[in-house]
Amino acid sequence: MAKVELKQPVVQEIADHVDGAQSVVVVDYRGLTVAQDTQLRKELREAGVVYKVYKNTLMRRAFEGTDFAALDPVLEGPSAIAISKDDATAPARILAKFAKTADALEIKAGVVEGGFYDAEGMKAISAVPSREELLGKLLGSIQSPITNFARVINQIAEQGGAANCEAAPAEEAPAEEAPAAEAPAAE
Repeated sequence: MAKVELKQPVVQEIADHVDGAQSVVVVDYRGLTVAQDTQLRKELREAGVVYKVYKNTLMRRAFEGTDFAALDPVLEGPSAIAISKDDATAPARILAKFAKTADALEIKAGVVEGGFYDAEGMKAISAVPSREELLGKLLGSIQSPITNFARVINQIAEQGGAANCEAAPAEEAPAEEAPAAEAPAAE
């Protein structure tokens, strides 16, 4: 009974972390050096991602009744979880990038916005840019035509502004009047 009482706060801690989480990624961290682990934790923390090592049985218990229960089959051997409540792709992106330099780190699977993804699926998700990057690209594509328009207007202003704009219609007007003047002469 005492063991269950000691484990209950840990199960509650895990449940609190995953409550409202957009994504949870399970990794096998065996073989990471202390320096690598420290660097990984730092990168995840800076992105607002919670990274913890828990016993698999306690994670299973905390995941019961949630979308994250789909992770039960991959909870074998040493497992750590990376949890994000803000950016659904952040854990996968950071872990996949880190795994390129640290071969020992292996992404097992994850649940992103309610959907289960195996290791290959998590690789695909890690390629999705962050929300901020996507918004930046959108803003850039919106600003580009506006910036080009402003440049053109500025060039017109530098070359004489309205005088050039008025001169063009004045030149066209005589060309239009000339055929009209010739018509009465032909009668």
